[in-house]
Amino acid sequence: MYDFLHMTSNFIGLFGAFLLLLAFFLLSTNRISSHSLKYQIYNLLAASLILYSLLFDFNLSAFVIEIAWIIISLMGIYKILSARKHQS
Repeated sequence: MYDFLHMTSNFIGLFGAFLLLLAFFLLSTNRISSHSLKYQIYNLLAASLILYSLLFDFNLSAFVIEIAWIIISLMGIYKILSARKHQS
């Protein structure tokens, strides 16, 4: 089972990188707002998938970046959901 997870970790990490670039592209072309839940979820999912790949091929600097990306995304999600709750 470990061998299968290790073999697929690069693909999963690449998919995370694709999501991260997609979110940035959508933001840069004004097709999505940085204040949208969708943008924050893309970033959270992307960083989580990249972090998963780092469990098999560890790199400290990439690990720190992805942890920070996850924390910032969670803060953004919390802010968005809190604002929605207060509007109701």
